Amino acid sequence: MKKITLIIAFFTIITSCGVKQTQNNLASGNYDAAIDIALSNLRSNKDKKGKQDYIYLLEEAFAKVKERDLNTVSFLKKENNPRNLEKIYNTYLALHDRQEKIKPLLPLKLIKEERNAIFPFDDYNDQIISSKNALSNYLYTNAKALMLTKDKMNYRRVYDDLIYLDKINHNYKDIADMLDEVQLKGTDYVIVYTKNETNMIIPVELQNDLLDFKSYNLNDKWTIYHSEKQKDITYDYGMLINFRSILISPEQIKEREFTKERQVVDGKRKQLDANGKIALDNQGKPIMIDNTINAMVKINEVKQFKSCQITAKVDYVDNKTKQSIGSFPITSQFVFESTFATYKGDPRAADDNYGPNFYNKIVPFPTSEQMVYDTGEDLKSKINGVITNNQFRK
Repeated sequence: MKKITLIIAFFTIITSCGVKQTQNNLASGNYDAAIDIALSNLRSNKDKKGKQDYIYLLEEAFAKVKERDLNTVSFLKKENNPRNLEKIYNTYLALHDRQEKIKPLLPLKLIKEERNAIFPFDDYNDQIISSKNALSNYLYTNAKALMLTKDKMNYRRVYDDLIYLDKINHNYKDIADMLDEVQLKGTDYVIVYTKNETNMIIPVELQNDLLDFKSYNLNDKWTIYHSEKQKDITYDYGMLINFRSILISPEQIKEREFTKERQVVDGKRKQLDANGKIALDNQGKPIMIDNTINAMVKINEVKQFKSCQITAKVDYVDNKTKQSIGSFPITSQFVFESTFATYKGDPRAADDNYGPNFYNKIVPFPTSEQMVYDTGEDLKSKINGVITNNQFRK
C-alpha cells in the first residue's frame, strides 16, 4: 500500500510540474511552447480527470496565439512593406500547422462544464497560397535586380534567396538557371603556386601534394583553387606558398650504458605466519603470495636521431590590385627517432615501457629528401588550417 501511495505521489508531482510549466509559458506569452507541453501530456489518457488543467490551458493558449498572429498579419499588411511578405507567409503557415497539431486529439471534454473545449479553426489555404505567391514574386524580382549589380557578394545573397524560393515554390519560373548563374558568378577563383627561396631542392611529389586541393576537404562552395591556370577564367586571388628555409640536422647516433635495479615478482610462494609456519586460509590451504626478488640488468642503448624543419609563408594576393591581403607564417617539423638496446642480466629490471627496445634493430636513416617530404605532411595540415581560418573575403 505504501508503494502504491508513493507512485501516485510521484506522478502527481510530475503532472503538477508540467501544468506549472505550461502556465508559466502562457503567462510569458510563449503560447506555442504552452501548446506543445499541453499536447504532449494529452496524447495519452486525455479523458483522465488529472488532464483537465491541460485542456483548459490548451484552449486558452490557442485563443491567445491565434488572436496575436491575426493581429500581426493585419498590421504587417497595413505597412505595405514587401520585406514583410516572408513574415506574413510564415504566420499563416503557423496558424494552419497549429490547428493540424490539435485536430487529432479532438474532442477534448471539460468535465465540470459538461462541454468540449472550443478551438475555432479557420481555413487558411487561400491566404497561404496568395502570400506564398506574393513572396515568391518579390524574391524573384529582387534577385533579378541584384544580379544586375554584378557584385559577387550580391550573387551569393541571391543564391540563398533562390534556394529559399525553390523550397517554398519548387521550380518557380527559371530559378534553376538563375541558381547556376549566380553560383558561377559568385565564386572566387584562386590560383595557387609555390616558390622556393631555400638552398635545397624540394621534392616534386611534395609540391604536387601541397597543390592537390581535392585532398584538403575545404568545403567552401564559393572558392575554387587551381594549381594550373585554366582558359576563360579570371582569377580573383593568388595564393603563394613560399618556402623560406629547410633545416635538416645531421644524422646522430648516441650510445650509453647504464644499470637498472628494482624489485620484481618472480612467481608465488607460501606465506609464513609470525612463528615461521605456513599460513592457511579458511579451507586449510596454504596462502600464496607474490615472490619478489631484486632484479638487475645492464643495458647498452643506441639512439638514432634526425630532424627536419621547414619554415614557409602563405601569402594572399588580390589579383585586381596586385596587393597583399594577408600573410601567414608556418613552421613544420618532422623528427626521426629510433631506439634499440641490448642487455645483460634480468630485463624485468628495466622500466615497464622499455622492453620493446630490446627487440628493435638499427634502421637506415631516411634520406634528406624523404625527411622534407614527411615534414610536408604537417605543412599541408597547417596550410589547410590557414585557408580554413582565413577567408579571402571577410
